[in-house]
This record gives sequence, structure tokens and C-alpha cells, in this order.
Amino acid sequence: MAELATIARPYAEALFKSARADLNAAAAWLEPIADIAENAQLQQFASNPKVSDVQVFDVISGVAKVTLPDNARNFLRTVIENGRLSALPEIASQFRALKNAQSGSSDAIVYSAFPIDAGALADLSGVLEKRFGRKLNLSVELDASLIGGVRVVVGDEVLDTSVKARLEQMKTALTA
Repeated sequence: MAELATIARPYAEALFKSARADLNAAAAWLEPIADIAENAQLQQFASNPKVSDVQVFDVISGVAKVTLPDNARNFLRTVIENGRLSALPEIASQFRALKNAQSGSSDAIVYSAFPIDAGALADLSGVLEKRFGRKLNLSVELDASLIGGVRVVVGDEVLDTSVKARLEQMKTALTA
């Protein structure tokens, strides 16, 4: 069977080309339905031969917390009819990569031991954009094991200024 990335690429590229006028609007509906498509129960439901494509479409559009425009409905129907529902999260990932490449930005995940308020996040964003040399789309995830500080992941680059990382460095230095 072909790799999921190979299956998803033509869908992501077609969606990117058709939504070029407003990529943010397309991303706004694509991300939620991709999250829904990851659900194991939905995958099992969709793979049942007694369930029609229309039923799968109705479940997804009913669960989605966003109103799907006509182009979203058509795209989702096409994905379902072609039996590519399991590829939808990868399609969304590749679409996001195409969108970021066009805008010259990257997705970044900031892991923090504590919640970060909007002001501190804006300051951190400015510092990180200078450090990585490009615009970043930040998302914050809590990770209490860091103890303090932050760990930032941008693609394959990692900047770890957490207390946990510093303790590990000290442990390595002391035991060497």
C-alpha cells in the first residue's frame, strides 16, 4: 500500500490551488475535520461496508464545530468517496506546510510547565522569531515535567531552556 504522505499529497496540493484566494479560511475548516477524522471510532464506522459515504459525511459535518462552506463540503465528499478518510490528517498537515511555505513562516510548539499569558507569549514570539530567523505560528502545550522554562520545537530544531534540561546538563557534567 502506498505511503499515507503519497496519497495525501495530491489532495493537499489541489486544495491549496483551489483555496489560494483565502488559505486561512480553508485552514479554518480543514483542521477541525482532520481532527475529527483521526477518531478511531469514526474510522471504524467509515470502514463498515454497511455504512454509506453519505452517512459518513453526515456524521463528520454534524460533529464539526465549524460551518462547512460549499468547497469544504465538496472536498470532504471527494475524500470520503475515494476512501481516503484516514489520509485527511496528513492532507491537513501537508496543506499547512504548503501554506507556511508560501507565507515564509513555520509552525512552532512551545512546551511550558505553566500557562503563558498573551503578553508574555507575544514577547516570546518576538524573541523566537529573531532566534529562528522566520515568522512563527506558535501553539502552547503544557508539560509539567519541564519544572520551569520553555522548550520550543520548530520543525526539526529544538531550543530547550527548561529547568529539566539544565538539571540534565548539570547531571552530565557532574558524572563525567
